[in-house]
Amino acid sequence: MKKFLASLLFLALFLSGASAKNYTLDGAHSSVEFSVKHLMISTVKGNFDTYKATVAFDPGTKTFTKLEANIDAASVNTANEKRDDHLRSADFFDAANHPALTFVMKNYAATTGTMKGDLTIRGVTLPVELKTTINGIIQDMQGKERVGFTLEGVVDRKAFGLTWNRALEAGGVVVGDEVKITVEVQMIAS
Repeated sequence: MKKFLASLLFLALFLSGASAKNYTLDGAHSSVEFSVKHLMISTVKGNFDTYKATVAFDPGTKTFTKLEANIDAASVNTANEKRDDHLRSADFFDAANHPALTFVMKNYAATTGTMKGDLTIRGVTLPVELKTTINGIIQDMQGKERVGFTLEGVVDRKAFGLTWNRALEAGGVVVGDEVKITVEVQMIAS
């Protein structure tokens, strides 16, 4: 009986992975955004304009089996050219020497919507945990399957070597350490 149950469990796990599909990122309907405190009184928001991702997803179980992303560090955009140039410099992303930020999923728990993976910034790779929300699965006007999801998390920029800052006379610093990440994704079944 134990062998039979073990065989059924193996078969169920095998079949659940077998129904995962590859998806192509719809860049026109996706975004990679971040926000960080400025002068301790406001929040600066920005995004990256250039990125790509490889995703495998099982729409039946709403489970990710693969997610790998590559973000062009030089494409950082906060709608302020001087600030963006500073973010590209060695004080922050050092885009000349570290042209990409990457994320590689290691584990996904559908029951909690928790995605764990390795984030690499400036050559430093650290584990991160992202809250995942599946926003929907639909057939578009051309009959193609589309999936929308949101990833959210928080990282400490200093842990990745983004340590530039200045003290304020009244106390506090120019740039907060905690960076909130929000990724909105729409993808199309390949």
